[in-house]
Amino acid sequence: MTGSALIAGVSGIVGNNLARRLLGQGWQVSGLARRPPGDIEGLQPVAADLLDPAGLKAALEGWRPTHVFITTWLRQQTEAENIRVNAAMVRNLLDALRPAGSVAHVALVTGLKHYLGPFENYGKGTLPATPFHEEQPRLDIENFYYAQEDEVFAASARDGFGWSVHRPHTIIGYAVGNAMNMGVTLAAYATLCRETGRPFLFPGSAAQWNGLTDMTDARLLARQLEWAATTPAARNQAFNVVNGDVFRWSWMWARIAEWFGLQPAPFPGQGTPLETQLADAAPAWREIAERHGLVEPDLGRLASAWHTDADLGRPIEVVTDMGKSRKLGFLDYQATDEAFFDLFKTLREARIIP
Repeated sequence: MTGSALIAGVSGIVGNNLARRLLGQGWQVSGLARRPPGDIEGLQPVAADLLDPAGLKAALEGWRPTHVFITTWLRQQTEAENIRVNAAMVRNLLDALRPAGSVAHVALVTGLKHYLGPFENYGKGTLPATPFHEEQPRLDIENFYYAQEDEVFAASARDGFGWSVHRPHTIIGYAVGNAMNMGVTLAAYATLCRETGRPFLFPGSAAQWNGLTDMTDARLLARQLEWAATTPAARNQAFNVVNGDVFRWSWMWARIAEWFGLQPAPFPGQGTPLETQLADAAPAWREIAERHGLVEPDLGRLASAWHTDADLGRPIEVVTDMGKSRKLGFLDYQATDEAFFDLFKTLREARIIP
C-alpha cells in the first residue's frame, strides 16, 4: 500500500531519510520545510513556515495528502516556550490540512525524552526503570513531546484520522545543519583529532562509557514509520524504535576510532564535554576543509556538540524495549556500528569529511 505523503521537516535527519524511503517504495511525496532540499529526486517541495498559519494554509492549498509525517521541532530557551512553539507547529499543520479532508493517518516522531524528561530536567528526578516500555505513564512534568502528542490526539478525535507516535533513541543518519546529529558531530570530531593530533577522548559520563545503551538508524525509523502508517494493527499506537542491538560506549568508541584510523584515548573516568573540546576548533576545521576541498567549512553547521554532550553525559543507563512493534510484525534490525560506518562513508562521498 502506498499513498500521498506530506513530510513536515523534510530537511532534517528523519524527514530526509523518510522521503528517500517512501519515494523508493512508490509513494507520491511532498516535503515541507522553510527551505526544502533540492537533492531528493522526485520530491515535491513545499516551502512554508509551520509557525505562520496564514502562509502555511496558502502553501498547502490544493495539496491532498493521505499520510502526514511530522518529523520536526524547534528548540527554545525554556520548556514552556518549547511547549508553546512546538505544539503550535503541529496544530497549525493539521488545521491547514483539515479543509481538504484527505488525511487518513498522522505519524509524529518524538523520542526518549518522553521517558527521560525535557532538557531542563533531563535524566533527573524519579525516572521509569529501563528498558523503557510504551505503556509507562508520562512523567509528572511539563514536556513538549506530550504537548505535541495531545495536539495529534485532539485532531484525530475531531477529524477521524488514525495516528502513530514513534520514539527513537539518538538517531544516526545523514543531514547537515541539524540540531540533533550525533553521527555527523562525531565524524567531524574524529576528523579533527586525526588531522590535528588531538586525543580522541570520549566526552561522556562513566555511566554511558560502562553501561548498556542503544541507538536508532534513521533508515530503520523510516521503515517503521511506513509500516505503522500502512498496518491496521498499528493504528492509534505509540512505538519505541531502536536498532535492536545493545552496546557499551567503551566498545563503540574503539570501533569508531578504528574506522578513522585513530587510537582512542584512555577514558579519564569523567566527562570531557565536546562543547569544551571543540570551543576553539572552528579555525582548524576551516583549514581542513580548505585543504581537502570539503563542501562545508563551518564547523557550527556540522557539529551539534550540545546535543551529543546531553546524550553521552547522561548519568543513567538507557535501553529501550521494542517488543510492542515486534509482536505486531515489525522485525527490522540494524547493527549500530554499521549504521555509523554507513553514515561516515556517505559523509566522505559527499565531501563533508575527507
